[in-house]
Amino acid sequence: MNLIQTIRNKAKGSHRRIVLPEGTEERTMRAADIILEEELADIILLGNLAEMQENAKHWNLKHIHKAIFINPVDHPRKQYFADMLFEMRKSKGLTAEQALKIVEDPLYLAVLLIKNGDADGEVAGANNSTGDVLRPAFQIVKTQPGFSAVSGAFIMIVPDKQYGDDGVLVFADCAVNPDPTVKELAEIAVASAQTARNIAGIQPRVAMLSFSTKGSAKHEKADKVIAATALAKEMDPTLLIEGELQADAAIIEAIGKKKAPGSLIAGKANVLVFPSLESGNIAYKLVQRLANAEAIGPVLQGMAAPINDLSRGCSVEDIVNLVAITVNQVNGLQK
Repeated sequence: MNLIQTIRNKAKGSHRRIVLPEGTEERTMRAADIILEEELADIILLGNLAEMQENAKHWNLKHIHKAIFINPVDHPRKQYFADMLFEMRKSKGLTAEQALKIVEDPLYLAVLLIKNGDADGEVAGANNSTGDVLRPAFQIVKTQPGFSAVSGAFIMIVPDKQYGDDGVLVFADCAVNPDPTVKELAEIAVASAQTARNIAGIQPRVAMLSFSTKGSAKHEKADKVIAATALAKEMDPTLLIEGELQADAAIIEAIGKKKAPGSLIAGKANVLVFPSLESGNIAYKLVQRLANAEAIGPVLQGMAAPINDLSRGCSVEDIVNLVAITVNQVNGLQK
């Protein structure tokens, strides 16, 4: 059984409430129909009710009727959510009239539903840019307690099973933070370990990557990785983490033993934390193309509730899978 099927199986029957704000979009509706058929999640669709109903009939969707349908422009709780938004954002200059208009935006209503406890997570981006998806999330849902940074991880499945856990590794940050601070880098490590446990189903062994291994080079960039490793250990004393390590010392046992003798992580790492966005993004794309690896993600980490962003070129299957991933994140956070 492949990892995606395992993730979908873990999501089944948990009845987490996932809101899809692009409720009239064809791929989104077709994905919702599959999700409801397989009982991967309970679905909330936002959009024009008449259009969603017409689409469901036109596309012969058999299970979509099980979803909750909400029209952001005209629904009984519109004023309630406008008042809620106004109270949260009035210190930023938002007026009550502006709030009443903003809650008509499905991307804002989605995060307000999560904040109010009416939904557990969100998947969006089939029709919207990453910035448009994340802006309301940062304003309303914000980050997990103890976290200041949101990051993006990829679950990498490589054909060569000697690496990671039977070929499964987590790479981060590959999507969000161009130049993380020491604190942000430590948070990325802790969040990536959560992703490894909750989604990939592996026990994390975290390598904090650098161009140096255990002092082999002296530079302020290596010092930042060393400091972030120490801080991550303070944040989660149970975490198996080592840094700074070069990539080969992190994943190849013979080199790990030579460069970092006695390390529990060197040569055995399954979570790779990169020192910058450019290195993480370049690395995952190179591994994906040159090693013919499967890259699942990005999975957004560090939010107070799971909110995940799709590519606008996504397929129906991509949406189904990301909803299943989001359900697994919810389950992990609930634990």
